[in-house]
Amino acid sequence: MSATPRANEVDARLERCFPGTAATLCALRHDNPFELLVATVLSAQCTDERVNMVTPPLFAAYPTPAALAAARRADVEAAIRTTGFFHAKAAHLQGLSSVIVERFAGRVPRAMEDLCALPGVGRKTANVVRSVAFDEPGLPVDTHVIRLSHRLDLSRGRDPVAIERSLCRALPPERWGAFSVRLILHGRRTCTARRPDCASCVLVDLCPRRGVRA
Repeated sequence: MSATPRANEVDARLERCFPGTAATLCALRHDNPFELLVATVLSAQCTDERVNMVTPPLFAAYPTPAALAAARRADVEAAIRTTGFFHAKAAHLQGLSSVIVERFAGRVPRAMEDLCALPGVGRKTANVVRSVAFDEPGLPVDTHVIRLSHRLDLSRGRDPVAIERSLCRALPPERWGAFSVRLILHGRRTCTARRPDCASCVLVDLCPRRGVRA
């Protein structure tokens, strides 16, 4: 089976395990695009569970880009310290908040090029915001997506952008966001890097590396 029909079959099977949209499947708690953007930046090298513990008081204190941009850096750093790399993350959060206020009238932009122009925002974060907050085509590629794309022979790209492009060619745009989240969930729960549970995997017959640790 070539990559395109395999990707669509993987998507169909994982949808039965993880039904829903990118928005309903997203584990980061948020009420608007700005909160999702902030949470996604904080999620780098941090668990979603930890981010969800940090963001409620952060959003209560700084509910808008203008409020976060105007905050004292030390206060922002203290609020996000437990997410790791808090100096850089605080700088990114205040930088992107300032740009949103100055260039986008306080509203998170939808366009990929505008999102990627924000401090600390790359394609993965931009695709999360596009697919989850705006229901726009976007396929975030994280370490789970990279690993499972190679394991299932969905892509042979060696970098996230190449993998994103190959997966996007294989699937219709309206499926991109949810497909990414489903791969991530499957990678966390079943096809883990250290001990893939092939015996209970719904994709085992499609996997060229079944029985082999990733």
